[in-house]
Amino acid sequence: MLTLKQLRDNKEDAIRRLKKKGVDAEPIIARIEELDDKRKALQVELDNSLRDQNQAAKQIGALMGKGLKEEAEAMKQAVAELKVRSQQLGKESEVVAEELQAEIVKLPNLPADIVPEGRTAEDNVVVKLVENYTEIPGEALPHWELAKKYDIIDFDLGVKLTGAGFPVYKGKGARLQRALINYFLDCNTSAGYQEVEPPIMVNEASGFGTGQLPDKEGQMYHATADGFYLVPTAEVPVTNIFRDVILEQNELPVKMTAYTPCFRREAGSYGKDVRGLNRLHQFDKVEIVQVAHPDNSYEALDAMVAHVESIVASLGLPYRILRLCGGDMSFTSALTYDFEVYSEAQKRWLEVSSVSNFESFQANRLKLRYRDDNRKTQLAHTLNGSSLALPRIVAALLENNQTEDGIRIPEVLVPYTGFDIIK
Repeated sequence: MLTLKQLRDNKEDAIRRLKKKGVDAEPIIARIEELDDKRKALQVELDNSLRDQNQAAKQIGALMGKGLKEEAEAMKQAVAELKVRSQQLGKESEVVAEELQAEIVKLPNLPADIVPEGRTAEDNVVVKLVENYTEIPGEALPHWELAKKYDIIDFDLGVKLTGAGFPVYKGKGARLQRALINYFLDCNTSAGYQEVEPPIMVNEASGFGTGQLPDKEGQMYHATADGFYLVPTAEVPVTNIFRDVILEQNELPVKMTAYTPCFRREAGSYGKDVRGLNRLHQFDKVEIVQVAHPDNSYEALDAMVAHVESIVASLGLPYRILRLCGGDMSFTSALTYDFEVYSEAQKRWLEVSSVSNFESFQANRLKLRYRDDNRKTQLAHTLNGSSLALPRIVAALLENNQTEDGIRIPEVLVPYTGFDIIK
């Protein structure tokens, strides 16, 4: 959530930058200023009313001491009227504050200056391309055919048990899932991230804190009886560990990693691009999260991108890194880099990670602060990245490593799988 100071002190800059995300912010900011002015005016009037009440209460005591009962009674009546007015002002102020909050949360985060102009994924900028393609003997089969051929993923059984988008991993397919999760977590902990195992259901406050609510209700599974939401990513519970927390400056950066199953409704998804593992309602993902000092958050972002790249590169897959344009960025992000791996059979790039700096946008919602050198509290910066999302990694591993003898397992995974080929 943007701060009032950001919007009032740098209004023209905010309007300009939000245009990159396709947002006409001028009327919204104008309304925010109007409501903020009204809130301030009501607060001044309320403060004056309370001051007058206090002064009148003192005068009543003095009048009673002098035996001036009629004057004291008149003063009591005036105080009663002031109390009624103060109550009205308090209620009006609450209504205006709620309206002000509702307007502020409509605005997405300001994109960083290096975010490219553009409206769709076609406008994203490729900042690195590694083309280590593998020659496939004969015609490359898509991963859903390979999954059936080697009996490692059963999509039909998932439909029977739950519905489309809930596959069942079997045998070496299940072992490969577990191997990837453990490998990714080990890579992250070796890089200094503390592993946590958070709940996979969160409350509404947690969803609001990281920006999933009220922006993405349609994508989240909601347990309405309890008011809980199934997590769309481990980012939500892990970042919310620091909701309403004040950190010491020397505690920064905080680095955490977690594995969770993730749940997304993906309403309206259809067509060939969602076949097999391309788009699921339930999937596994390992996440990294950082809480950083504002002065160092972009260095932290670069380090996170380099770390995720090292994991992708270790799997031997063709990959590319993109800087997202304004129109393709998330509501909460100030700058995002996507990682995509190449699908040999599908002849297309598959997103496997997003790494983002949210600056103080999430921290403002979370009330996540740190004490600076002067012992004053300041908003921290938050960052997160997928390291990695499993479904499309598995799709690319199956398709790009198929041979006449079976599917070869990348060398780094063999200690985790216990086998080097699926056949």
